[in-house]
Amino acid sequence: MEIGTKVADLLGVDQDGNEVRLSNYPGRTIALYFYPKDSTSGCTAQACNLRDNYQELLDAGYQVIGVSVDSADSHKKFIAKNSLPFPLITDTDHKLVNEFGVWGEKSMYGRKYMGTFRTTFIISPDGIVERIITPKEVKTKNHAAQILNI
Repeated sequence: MEIGTKVADLLGVDQDGNEVRLSNYPGRTIALYFYPKDSTSGCTAQACNLRDNYQELLDAGYQVIGVSVDSADSHKKFIAKNSLPFPLITDTDHKLVNEFGVWGEKSMYGRKYMGTFRTTFIISPDGIVERIITPKEVKTKNHAAQILNI
């Protein structure tokens, strides 16, 4: 997925089994953020920063939607524990992470494994990728400001 690409309307299914579509948020710019795993330190810091600045993001015309390959139950626990006000797409079949090109080989302590690269796609109200905040750029503790370009 690159800047200028048109994104399909149906993104996936959220933690409650509801379809998440771009058309559910008319006139809104979507901040679609991919993160590695529910309830890990970096992912929790990122989600809580977005939660703490959620009203500011809404006021600026954004809708935040999170995506990870965790299960719906895992998402529900993560949302409840951290009072997250935005939907989390359950991508257990890896459809979205593959489509957006954020799934690949990672390395930790010399061990290689497959995982999600922390990446945020800013999608215009007409469904076009406008901006990509890459894994090297994402600041988990200050991510809302990055989305808002502050």
